[in-house]
Amino acid sequence: MTIAKGLEGVVALTSEISSIVDGVLTYRGYNIDDLANQSSFEEVAFLLWNGRLPVKAELDQLKKELEEHTAIPDALLQQMKAYPKTVHPMSALRTAVSSLALFDEDAENQSEEANRKKAIKLTAKIPTIITAFARIRQGLEPVSPKAGMGFAENFLYMLNGEEPSEVAVKAFDKALVLHADHELNASTFAARVTSGTLSDMYSSITTAIGALKGPLHGGANEQVMATLEEIGSMDHVESYIQQKLDNKEKIMGFGHRVYKDGDPRAKHLREMSRRLGEQKGDTAWYDMSIVIDKLVYDKKGLKPNVDFYSASVYTYLGIPRDLFTPIFAMSRVTGWTAHVLEQYSNNRLIRPRADYVGLTNQSYVPIDQRN
Repeated sequence: MTIAKGLEGVVALTSEISSIVDGVLTYRGYNIDDLANQSSFEEVAFLLWNGRLPVKAELDQLKKELEEHTAIPDALLQQMKAYPKTVHPMSALRTAVSSLALFDEDAENQSEEANRKKAIKLTAKIPTIITAFARIRQGLEPVSPKAGMGFAENFLYMLNGEEPSEVAVKAFDKALVLHADHELNASTFAARVTSGTLSDMYSSITTAIGALKGPLHGGANEQVMATLEEIGSMDHVESYIQQKLDNKEKIMGFGHRVYKDGDPRAKHLREMSRRLGEQKGDTAWYDMSIVIDKLVYDKKGLKPNVDFYSASVYTYLGIPRDLFTPIFAMSRVTGWTAHVLEQYSNNRLIRPRADYVGLTNQSYVPIDQRN
């Protein structure tokens, strides 16, 4: 057997949802640049689930359904209040999403209609879960979703308890568009493996959240901000990066297994970081990021991926560092659920093989004869 460590280069299945060809990312055939510049997150969700962009009536209906399902069960809210305040928000999100199944009478209903409804429910409720836990751990009461607000705006409102600026809403909405899907990444593959067993939608998304939590996947953006905070100021950037390189340590937010000439999403986040920094009157995080970007490219030939500039974007939006990965999940759930629906529609159990390299020809010795 030919071994592909980490399944690198292995084509495991066919999909109509998103593609990365010659460094170009598309959702359902639409270039990510066009979607980032012209679309909204709700439109992208509809596109991923239905294979086409919505007409106005369809978009209005989806927004209405998302709004109808934003509230989470009171029993779940009480459960979340009992979580240890020190746990990582991704652990809280993973547990809460798994618990959602207990309150959905259609959790085990595998009809296409029921599963599409679950995709909407999950997308609607995850922001409420994230913001509720963020406030609970601070000793604050959760803020209820506000009718009439868009998806991105409502999240920022529920998180901070005040209506966000138009610039903040536009930036955050664009960030959600950029993170919505990314072909067969680790968490999406994990979701498809679970759904390939014909397990339920909630189990599949819980699996995906677990995979996204890792620092080599969704958790990388948290590590980027930790790096910026550790550097502290522009004066220390060059020496810090050089020391990392000399010690052959990984610099988070750079390089990508799929993109050889840079992540196409990074430029949008870089521009958002600049604009938000200027609006705040403090571009320090952006300025440091630009210098790190140039140093790493000059010395290692590596370009930033989606995680690098998203760290400063979320920080400028006033979002705590450990909420960065839950926000990633809040967007990516649209892609995950689209892939789960696709897996259900043309399923085959995903069961690869392993090349055994352990001991052979072992003879069993009874326990009383073992030394």
